[in-house]
Amino acid sequence: MSLPRIPQRTTVLVIGGGPAGSYASTLLAREGLDVVLLEALKHPREHVGESMLPSMRQYLRFIDLENEYDIRGFLHKPGAFFKFIHGAPACYADFDILGRDKNTWHVFRAEADELMLRHAAQQGVKVFEEVRVDSIEFAGSDPTTSRPIAANWKSKLGETGALSFDWLIDASGRQGLMSTKYLKNRIYREGLRNVAAYGYWEHAAAPVEEGNPRQNATWIECLTDKRGWAWHIPLHNGKTSIGVVMHQETSNQKKAVGPKGLEAHYLDQVKLAPGVLERLGHGASYITGSVRSTADFSYHAKSYSGDHYRIIGDAAAFVDPLFSSGVHIGMTGALSAACTILGSMKEQITEVGACAWHDAKIGISQIRFLLVVLSAYRQMQHQGNYTVLGDFNPQDFGRAFELFRPVYQGQHDVENKLTNEELERMIDFTRNFFLPISQDQHAAVSERLGHFMPINGPVMGPDDLAKVLDDDDSDAKAVLQKINARKVLSTEMGSSGLNSESVNGYTLILEKGRLGMKKEIGVA
Repeated sequence: MSLPRIPQRTTVLVIGGGPAGSYASTLLAREGLDVVLLEALKHPREHVGESMLPSMRQYLRFIDLENEYDIRGFLHKPGAFFKFIHGAPACYADFDILGRDKNTWHVFRAEADELMLRHAAQQGVKVFEEVRVDSIEFAGSDPTTSRPIAANWKSKLGETGALSFDWLIDASGRQGLMSTKYLKNRIYREGLRNVAAYGYWEHAAAPVEEGNPRQNATWIECLTDKRGWAWHIPLHNGKTSIGVVMHQETSNQKKAVGPKGLEAHYLDQVKLAPGVLERLGHGASYITGSVRSTADFSYHAKSYSGDHYRIIGDAAAFVDPLFSSGVHIGMTGALSAACTILGSMKEQITEVGACAWHDAKIGISQIRFLLVVLSAYRQMQHQGNYTVLGDFNPQDFGRAFELFRPVYQGQHDVENKLTNEELERMIDFTRNFFLPISQDQHAAVSERLGHFMPINGPVMGPDDLAKVLDDDDSDAKAVLQKINARKVLSTEMGSSGLNSESVNGYTLILEKGRLGMKKEIGVA
């Protein structure tokens, strides 16, 4: 039986079969387009990043894949603990309050990613694994202004060929073929040039919160030397993912004076996370040889699209592993890529307008998470000052936080100028996301002031809170401050962008068979 041959032409070429590439290709194939996906590796393949956000269930439901994840028995993730100051209570981000239809999982990525890729093939995507795209050909001599028209590929068996296309989606992961090789527009955030060492453990103790609604929540903890942080993520296969993250310079310094070798370094750093060790229990054992290292460098780009191409997932941007936003931003970009391509094809929007929409959507999504991440690092107090204007697109910042400006700034900045002072005020506002509120505090305040607590309600600033709270009502102030800070991510975490957020006067048409874009009523 001969293997299927890679065609010489397709309507849409997707480079990369991770979550972003699989999702974008599935969406387009279900709309009747001819889609080819080339993936450099063979699935299942190892990948870190097991903890999902609530948006994941909404995205999978839209492509009829949600039940498969439930059937696999991936562990329910009710939320996440954040312990940034030892000796102080941990903060808890409760995902279940968003509703049981918006809860999420801890997944074993090799298994979960393969589910998405196989589903894409079932939807009609022509999937070819172990085929690497080496280069892109363009209609003109300048890749920064020309339309990509073909890809040159090479298979693991040594076969080579060229594939021409009408549209390109680059989901090539951190390699970022378009951004790094042709556009050369990737910008690294030096303050978040982090690296991670992670491994897997077995025979962990019963969950600390066993029988509690918070059982199996992610645990994130500042190391006791305040020079990094660690994660603890339980998995459905009996393993536990444990990772340590720190700035690259810190990692190099520690390796120079500490135990030699990656595994010894990793085990030495895990000792600095007492909360992680407590959750593992005395009977847990590290699975020898499972440790890996990855560069969790934070980066963005000046643009994520151009004439007949879109860049998504880690190929486009990466914020930080702290808040598990990678897959969410990848899926958000995949939905944007599919809808903007279809919108342009159907002439619902110009190609220039579609590119601007895609760029803005990815920019807004990552900046929302970036501000919360920076707030967390400020509380851990181990990596210096992160408010660097070069890390932000002022236009995206303004769009992402338009509703919050009167709260943290006092008035609208009509000139839309981004300053360090403005960033500092927003970071102070988002730090409230991590206030340590107990279940009893939340329940008591909800009973008294529940009408102020909906996550999708209006944002309340200090002046608004002062009007409805007594001066000594510290519990209510803390609870409402935390809820208002969480509204920064309410669009991202609650319904994943499937709510069709308006950008540049356009929203997405999110109906199978009609995917595309539409102009808002009243917009010129």
